Amino acid sequence: MTRLHLFDLDGTLIHGSAAAVEISRQLGLEKEIGELERAFAVGELLPSRFAQLAVELWAELTEAQVTAAFEGAPWLVGIREVWAAIRAGGERCAVISLSPGFFVERLLDWGADAAHGSRWPAVPFRDPVDPAGILDASAKVRIADELCERYGLGRADCVAYGDSMSDARLFAAVPVSVAVNADHHVRDIASYAYDGLDLREAYALAGGSL
Repeated sequence: MTRLHLFDLDGTLIHGSAAAVEISRQLGLEKEIGELERAFAVGELLPSRFAQLAVELWAELTEAQVTAAFEGAPWLVGIREVWAAIRAGGERCAVISLSPGFFVERLLDWGADAAHGSRWPAVPFRDPVDPAGILDASAKVRIADELCERYGLGRADCVAYGDSMSDARLFAAVPVSVAVNADHHVRDIASYAYDGLDLREAYALAGGSL
């Protein structure tokens, strides 16, 4: 059976951190982004407002700093191996994240069939954020449906991997889900729960074989 594996980014593929945190670290702005992250986590900031404030915070961001943030992030081990195994078995893998597309889309080079993030202005920032391009939790389900249509699959063929409340709607929409180093919002509704640093082990819980 062909399946579509859907991966979250922040807190899932990146352990204990997020794209915004890693980018801010390159700019020496860990405290400032931490305040925005906390406000977002408790619902005080919508994703679009978070993006607007982050763009203001990252006014001096360069492509070189984005690259350094990506390469220095605390990634789970085994990501490339898992995606290679998925594709070798005739299945598909995709990343869907609320984080900036210019960060998320770098995972195409690691073997993802698709990588979807929020549509931010190009780096260095010269344009404002378009709120219509910023993803939210419901967008994850919409994009999953679009990917299913592209690959001739349905929700019943999907496996979701995530860690937090932004993944809960997707977990509820698909039959198999793996909570990866997750909080209670998804751990309580997931098919499986994994705590650790190796994506190969999380993949195995969902029936995957390397």
